[in-house]
Amino acid sequence: MKLIERIGLSALHKMDPETAHGVALKVLQKGLAASHGPVSTPRLRTTVAGLDLPNPVGLAAGFDKNAEALVPLSNSGFGFIEVGAATPRPQPGNPKPRLFRLTEDQAAINRFGFNNEGMEAIAARLARRPANAVIGLNLGANKDSSDRASDFARVLAHCGAHLDFATVNVSSPNTEKLRDLQGKAALSALLTGVIDTRDTLERRVPVFLKIAPDLSDAEIRDIAEVARDTGIDAVIATNTTLSRDGLKSVFKDETGGLSGAPLFEKSTRVLARLSLLLDGDIPIIGVGGIATAEQAYAKICAGASAVQLYTALVYGGISLASDIARGLDHLLARDGFDTVAQAVGSKREDWL
Repeated sequence: MKLIERIGLSALHKMDPETAHGVALKVLQKGLAASHGPVSTPRLRTTVAGLDLPNPVGLAAGFDKNAEALVPLSNSGFGFIEVGAATPRPQPGNPKPRLFRLTEDQAAINRFGFNNEGMEAIAARLARRPANAVIGLNLGANKDSSDRASDFARVLAHCGAHLDFATVNVSSPNTEKLRDLQGKAALSALLTGVIDTRDTLERRVPVFLKIAPDLSDAEIRDIAEVARDTGIDAVIATNTTLSRDGLKSVFKDETGGLSGAPLFEKSTRVLARLSLLLDGDIPIIGVGGIATAEQAYAKICAGASAVQLYTALVYGGISLASDIARGLDHLLARDGFDTVAQAVGSKREDWL
């Protein structure tokens, strides 16, 4: 991390976390953050769910909820970016404060509640997206919707023409009863509706499913079965956790989803179990607690075809994406892998 970025992070950490987040987005929009450009090598280039990625390090949903910084983010070293979550109608989300920085734990707790400007505003920005980037949208449901399952399909129908992939997000803990849609019957019906909508689009958009880390073995088996039956293109494992084990921060008891370093082991174990069940038939994107190239590599070796990060940027800055991608290239070469795909699942047993 360069000195200027270190100074900037220090200043942001003196602000309220949500205010700091907004300032960081504005800095990106104005082009004041360093542009690292695409990071790629023959070893890093990979294909996931039919998407050609320059590298397997992605930005997770939640950082750019309203697709406001597509150009600078696409030049920040990420192999792909995911924006949103987007709901059919705008909604303010939960009351503030709703974001907490757990510095001692290198973590964050949020209870945003799908605050966003709605699919129409987000689609308008996606229509002006950079053509050479890989951009996906996290699909959400309005809190007061009478048919949450249909909300996901509505957002995809409205925004699909501008997307490279779309993620069905039923794993946020901050919208009441949303995680109930992870049940086998409800999830199967929801995904079938989304895929039916996808099939009406002029261009096929891969559909991903994002799951929670707080699942039993039986629930993970159900999700694997539904994933196969519905024909989704990838699973993102995982969203934030409700667990508070081992936290030190004074904010540890705040309500919401926990992300960052404490999630790494839990999410990686879910990833490995799911990888065993899917057996390479459906790719997995590993998320949760990644802050170093070694952790990104561990997710890949546990069964992930690509990875995403977000919370680590709070502590490591935007340059972290390119640092992790370059470090990952070195680790793959060290272990004799010519491609990312060769490493996927190579140490899965360590996590089972």
